[in-house]
Amino acid sequence: MSISPSKVGLIGCGAIAQAVHLAILARLPNVEVVALAEPDPQRRTAAQKRLKSATAFSDYKDLLAHPGLEGVVICLPSALHAEAAIAAFEQGKHVYLEKPIGIDLDEAQAVVAAWQQAGTVGMVGFNYRFNPLYQAAKQAIQAGEIGELVSARSVFSYPVGTSPLWKQKRVSGGGILLDLALHDVDLARYLFDAEVETISALVRSHQYEDDTAALQMQLTNGVLFQLSTSMSTVDEASWEICGQGGKLIADRYRATQLEVMSAHRPSSRRQQLGVSLQGALRQLNPRKILNPTLEPSYQGALTQFVKAMQSGQPVQPDLNDGLIALQVIAAAETAARTGSIVSLTDFAEEASPVPVSPLS
Repeated sequence: MSISPSKVGLIGCGAIAQAVHLAILARLPNVEVVALAEPDPQRRTAAQKRLKSATAFSDYKDLLAHPGLEGVVICLPSALHAEAAIAAFEQGKHVYLEKPIGIDLDEAQAVVAAWQQAGTVGMVGFNYRFNPLYQAAKQAIQAGEIGELVSARSVFSYPVGTSPLWKQKRVSGGGILLDLALHDVDLARYLFDAEVETISALVRSHQYEDDTAALQMQLTNGVLFQLSTSMSTVDEASWEICGQGGKLIADRYRATQLEVMSAHRPSSRRQQLGVSLQGALRQLNPRKILNPTLEPSYQGALTQFVKAMQSGQPVQPDLNDGLIALQVIAAAETAARTGSIVSLTDFAEEASPVPVSPLS
């Protein structure tokens, strides 16, 4: 039995949409992109050339009235996410919303409330959950391959000069905490099946406002998680996950496979070097080094969204996951401002309750 194509609209045709979303949506099976919205005339024209059958609008509110439209993918600048998502939910649409779901907790909670009222699919763009390296890491952890977890550290960064103006100011949804740290906070929840219990943070401004941060978190399962992130250095996206029986290394830009190190590795430095070099040569990913936008998780995430639209089944990561991760970022901002260690339990009580999202 064939499934009728789901009619989808794309809201926002900027750099990430041009590089990723347009191409993926055009080739996904059982999807018809019937409309796109972009206020910039040049970007709108460029997008329509690639999706010739889609009706182009300058205002996303007009897109939402397009006949037969079932769902939208929202790729606007962060400060516009909440407004567009709420408008879409009020029209009864399914929504895939790039992160963050709002630039503060009030916005995020309003988005979640609108989603719950609509009863439609609400998915947040934490696409890295669908990267094969991180999925392999989660499976290895669950299988006990490195024993009881001890600690983890991640580095997520990109070079100076690659950020649009709106990402350079916190008030417009910029800063490294909303841009990159949010992704790794969500990945920690996904990988370790745990929540952030306490957090401390240092935030610095080099080229842009709040463009570099170092976060220290304790998770509810006892894991210590360190995150270093910046938009003023080099391209890097790596994780090291340490257990009592070994270590996992996942490097998205330089490797195609998860590296598993046993606690019982060769004792001599020469043997260790030989093993490390063999692994590096076998796993090197030159295509990803040359073009970091070759990221498989985007297609996995959008595929999951379309499947949820068609099946009516819950999807993860959902907007509750977006809200919980944003609460951690808000707590990190408080920690950086006050120089204190912030308890997420106390922070939630002082703000407002955050729904618990089932982890997958």
